[in-house]
This record gives sequence, structure tokens and C-alpha cells, in this order.
Amino acid sequence: MARDVHVIKTVEIPDGVEVRVEGSRVTVKGPKGELSRDFGHAKGVIMRVEDGKFIAEAFFARSRERALVGTIAAHVRNMILGVTKGFRYKMKIIYSHFPINVKVEGDRVVISNFLGEKAPRIARILPGVKVQVKGQDLILEGVDIEKVAQTAANIERATKISDLDRRKFMDGIYIYAREVVEQ
Repeated sequence: MARDVHVIKTVEIPDGVEVRVEGSRVTVKGPKGELSRDFGHAKGVIMRVEDGKFIAEAFFARSRERALVGTIAAHVRNMILGVTKGFRYKMKIIYSHFPINVKVEGDRVVISNFLGEKAPRIARILPGVKVQVKGQDLILEGVDIEKVAQTAANIERATKISDLDRRKFMDGIYIYAREVVEQ
């Protein structure tokens, strides 16, 4: 089994962003908020902040540690992007049979009249995600890419059709754009 002597990935920390490493927990603080993540599962990976850079490295790394170094660097890069700019998902409400009514009530999206059903379908909104209904579009915004993406998946899953022909019944709410919010 081959081992790399030294695997290292660095992430530049922009001005106005503070990155702290406390044990296996990484906290990123920026103008749009603060994100924290525990990498306790990443045994053998050393994380530190040095000279305006976040560094993840492993010595004598097997394939698992090599992969973890890159994964941790990518997560921290997404956290920095989230607290500086934010993430936006756009979803389209599509129907051909019954007009779908969508409204946001607290921490959930209520989808009524989907395929003419009497009972509304409910999708959970994760904390830190803002959902707006604009005509036939749903706009989801937040600083944590995983929470924004999971909320979009919850909405998409709530309108999943399993027992009808997908070629004929294309009704539902679908993701059509993922983007970084530009000021």
C-alpha cells in the first residue's frame, strides 16, 4: 500500500474573514455570519492557520487521509465563500394539471393543491436559510451551502411523484440554478 510522505492543501483567507482552529473544530467568521464545523472524524489530518492561510496536511498518508485533506480544504473554502458572499438556489414551480400554491409558514414550506390533493405537502426549512416565493420561483439563500442545498432537496422531495408516468405528469418544484450571491 503506497503512502505519500506529505500531503498538503492550503486555502487563502481573504481580508475581513477570521478562521479559528480549536482541536478538530474549525470556525469561520465573516461579514455575513459565522459558520462552525467539527472535523473530529478526520484522524491523522493536521489543521492550522498560518500567514493568512488555512492549512490541512497529513504525513505518511494512506488514501483515506489523502482524500480527507482535500475534503477538509474544500469544506473550509465553501465556509469562507458562504460568510463573505452567501449561496442562492433557485427553484421553479411547474404544473400542467392543477395550479400549485406555495407559501412559507415559519420554518416550513406548505405546498397545497399539488396534483389536486386535499392535504398539503410540507417541506422543512433548515435554520439559517431564507426562502422567498416570487411568482413561479422559489429563492433560497443562506451562508451554509449544505443547509441551503438540503432545504432545496426537502422541497424537491416533497413534490416527488412515484406512482404516475413522469413523462406525462411533470408537476413539481425543481432546482434550476445554484449560484454564489454577488453584491
